[in-house]
Amino acid sequence: MFEKLRDKPLASSQERFETLIGRTTQIYGRLVLVDSVRIDGKVVGNIETAKESKVTVAIGASGEVSGDVTAHRVMVAGKVEGNIYASERVEFHKDSVVHGDISYGSIAVEHGARLLGLVIQNPVGGANPSAEANSAIRQAQTSQ
Repeated sequence: MFEKLRDKPLASSQERFETLIGRTTQIYGRLVLVDSVRIDGKVVGNIETAKESKVTVAIGASGEVSGDVTAHRVMVAGKVEGNIYASERVEFHKDSVVHGDISYGSIAVEHGARLLGLVIQNPVGGANPSAEANSAIRQAQTSQ
C-alpha cells in the first residue's frame, strides 16, 4: 500500500502564470507581485504579494530564490534560501531544497524534498497569520 503512495507525484496544478522568469534570467531586488509567477531562473531578494490577493509563486526545478517568499500559494521544485509564508498552501516537489522557516495553511511534501528549518501551520482564523507565524518562529528559535 505505501509503495504506491510513495512514487505518486503531487497533482499538477491548473494555475495560470502571467509572468515567467526564464532559466537564463537573474533578478536582484524585491519583487512585489500582482499576478502569479513561475520562476525558472534566479531571484535574489524578497518576493511579496498583496495580503488579500490569491497569487501563486511557483519555483521550477531550475529556479533559485535567495530571500523570503510571501504568497497565497507557494510551489517549490527548485531551491529556496529564505523563509516561506504561504497563507493557503505550500507544496514541495521531489528534489526541492529549502533552507528557511515555513509557515503554511496546508502542506504537501513529495518523497525526496529536503527541508531545513521550522515548519509551522498558520492558526485557523487568525487575524494576522504572518505575524503570528513570525512570533512562533522567534519563540522556537530562542528556546533552542
